[in-house]
Amino acid sequence: MFNAPENACLVPFSNNFNLQDSPTLVEKPTDKKSYKKRLVQLIDQFDDLQRRLYAADKHSVLLVFQAMDAAGKDSTIRAVMSGVNPAGCQVFSFKQPSPEELDHDFLWRTAKSLPQRGRIGVFNRSYYEETLVVRVHPEYLGGQKLPDTPDLETLWQQRFESIRDHEKHLARNGTVILKFWLNISQQEQHRRFLSRLDDQRKNWKFSAGDYAESQLWDQYMHAYEEALNATSRPWAPWYAIPADDKPYMRLKVAEIIVQSLKTLNLRFPDLTPKQTEKIGEMRKVLKQTDSS
Repeated sequence: MFNAPENACLVPFSNNFNLQDSPTLVEKPTDKKSYKKRLVQLIDQFDDLQRRLYAADKHSVLLVFQAMDAAGKDSTIRAVMSGVNPAGCQVFSFKQPSPEELDHDFLWRTAKSLPQRGRIGVFNRSYYEETLVVRVHPEYLGGQKLPDTPDLETLWQQRFESIRDHEKHLARNGTVILKFWLNISQQEQHRRFLSRLDDQRKNWKFSAGDYAESQLWDQYMHAYEEALNATSRPWAPWYAIPADDKPYMRLKVAEIIVQSLKTLNLRFPDLTPKQTEKIGEMRKVLKQTDSS
């Protein structure tokens, strides 16, 4: 079962993660050229690891991205996955649940989108929304048709327990789960909102609802802190990524993915003596065909 390697952004497994101690910006100034150069190198390594993952067909990889609006989930996924063979990955974005999804348990809609062995799955938002946005807006529970709703604090703890059990089951069966919380400051979020308003090409990205949710910042931060503490485990770690600097954020995500996949010692399948013999025979046949 996968065991997360050490990393400065790793949310500890001791339930003592303090959001106030988690930076949204690195202290040193951004060196965009070196960040981009290093990112290209990591993407090349990621491409090689993905090929080995696909060929070995023993593990799957699930990358979960959670963040406040404008933190850069889409652009980070696009940048980090840019060198990966599209045939070996899949991206799902989870927004407001449909009536069919509400007729199932809260893990159902994401469970049916999990990656198969040899593939990489990306969740842009995930089942964690049920402990984040629903926690901030408990009125949404009214549409979930729960047969017996306990007090809210008990409900969130039950959902954390369900998530931990779900993720441990996946890990036991070969899924490598890496969860990224893109930690943006409210000030930087508002700056990006303004950028969307000032640039006509970005107007479509802005929603008044995003700003309304930003007014509930403290409630969301409390929900994130509790969710990360309750569900960061060695087999399904959370990483708190400083997100005020996009190039740095993308670089850290790529580093963690590559670092984690390297621990799997992924190899191309070994051939049996019979298969090796057959390859030799086919090589001779093809050479004879080419020379004739």
